[in-house]
Amino acid sequence: MTTKTRAAICPGEGKEFHIADVELDELRDDELLIRIVATGICHTDMAVRDQQLPTPLPAVLGHEGAGIVEKVGSAVSAAKAGDRVIISFNSCGECPSCDVDAPTYCYNFGPNNFSGRRPDGSATITCDGEDIGGNFFGQSSFATHAIAHERNVVKVPDSAADLPLERLAPLGCGLMTGAGAVLRSMEVREGLPIAVFGVGTVGLAAIMAAKIAGADPIIAVDMHDSRLELAKELGATHTIKAGDDAMDKLEELVPQGLAYAFDTTGVKKVIEGVFPLIAPMGVLGLVGASPPEDMLNLNESALMGGGKRVIGILGGDSDVGSFICELIAYHQDGKFPFDRLIQYFDFDDINAGIEASESGEVVKPVLRISAE
Repeated sequence: MTTKTRAAICPGEGKEFHIADVELDELRDDELLIRIVATGICHTDMAVRDQQLPTPLPAVLGHEGAGIVEKVGSAVSAAKAGDRVIISFNSCGECPSCDVDAPTYCYNFGPNNFSGRRPDGSATITCDGEDIGGNFFGQSSFATHAIAHERNVVKVPDSAADLPLERLAPLGCGLMTGAGAVLRSMEVREGLPIAVFGVGTVGLAAIMAAKIAGADPIIAVDMHDSRLELAKELGATHTIKAGDDAMDKLEELVPQGLAYAFDTTGVKKVIEGVFPLIAPMGVLGLVGASPPEDMLNLNESALMGGGKRVIGILGGDSDVGSFICELIAYHQDGKFPFDRLIQYFDFDDINAGIEASESGEVVKPVLRISAE
């Protein structure tokens, strides 16, 4: 049985989203129907709008959804009808990466998250009888209902029953990515220095996680004074305004070099500029989406001779379920106060939320879609 729902459609490059009536396909055995309560707005949604990522348009985007399960397929065990859930990225569960619990590097990540269809090519959403892009990150949660999957749904633990879903929604992507980069991908050690370049949602999550890990100093670099101030409140010991002298100031702070650097900007000049400041056996983690034509110039002798590592990071090397629950526990303990990043927008005001995010006015816009 199909489901009628309302969704925000991204019509094409550079165009505003608009709300329309759409229809969701019948559930498959491994799928769930979720009534969406809230969903975060993420830079990746904008990258698809601007066609920096290959999801065909028009499409229903949204990939930080949280809601209530209404129906489940016969093969679903991750949740049942009535459960409160957070939705994250999807994965195949069968490739070499999934076999070692590394689903962010799923060999079939593209078909499961970016193709606008199920991996078998079937559509999940139609509008006026025509197929449109859906299944974005296995969800397409800019809608009142979404089809999700066995492998990308996380049941909110009973211990967090008092936390509203509208607060928990952003854990499914940006917050998970930043925190996971520090706690999992780079395995930041206590007492060693880290610099975070770009303190939007992902960067601020990294700052909070660096404090949890006990890094010292924790240095935030950004062009927005308001975000630098927030970074300091959330755990940064030092802040540096982005500019031509930023690397010189970093070198003054940590003359022995950075044990860890985390770039969320994707700016070639920034990445190449910080590489010489990486200490022996240090790690430079990259999560910013650079233009596809960019090539990095890094000194091979310094890379090899110092035992340095430059690593790409997707999703903070998260395995979805256990790490999201870990972050919820940190939040309940007051160690991961990500709610300070959030500002809420009504679903119909999605374009205002997007504009606030892109201007830097709001760190993490979250759309309120239905009452919990």
